[in-house]
Amino acid sequence: MTAFKFSKENAARVKEILTHYPPDRKASAILPLFELAQRQCGGWLPKEAIEAITEMLEISLIRGYEVATFYTMFNLKPMGKYHLQICGTTPCMLRGSEDLKGVCKRHLGIENKETTKDGLFTLTEVECIGACANAPVVQINDDYFEDLDEKSFLKILEDLKADRKVKSGSAIGRQGSAPEKRRPHAKSK
Repeated sequence: MTAFKFSKENAARVKEILTHYPPDRKASAILPLFELAQRQCGGWLPKEAIEAITEMLEISLIRGYEVATFYTMFNLKPMGKYHLQICGTTPCMLRGSEDLKGVCKRHLGIENKETTKDGLFTLTEVECIGACANAPVVQINDDYFEDLDEKSFLKILEDLKADRKVKSGSAIGRQGSAPEKRRPHAKSK
């Protein structure tokens, strides 16, 4: 087992994070420290990091595991370079999230909780990610991609695969959660 150690830069960040909590309440820093460790480890939180952080915070290891397994934002196994989180709740489902999952199956060869063989993509169906007005929505790493359809989502995946820059936000150019631009109604004769 390899011991986990924060990088020099992150160790400084740990010290800064701990200043936000009284010394007798430093256990409250567990979420930001887990998040920092997960970023350092390439998108997942290994057990060695959980062990090191619980020791640092002087809390039981089981408490660390309780936190790490309760919050879905923590990944307890290696993830692809691009973590595709497809919202599967009702608004996104009604507007096409199932089609987006189909794109992953057909074009990447993966289903929920699977990673592509090349390690580029991991797919996770998640509960509401809070952008219902712009459904369907996919969070890729830290960015939201909204108002997607099969074609626009496939283009994003192809661009990521080719290491091209992708633009987050609405695929249809919507500002925030403003109403979609609608075509004028045809005049009846």
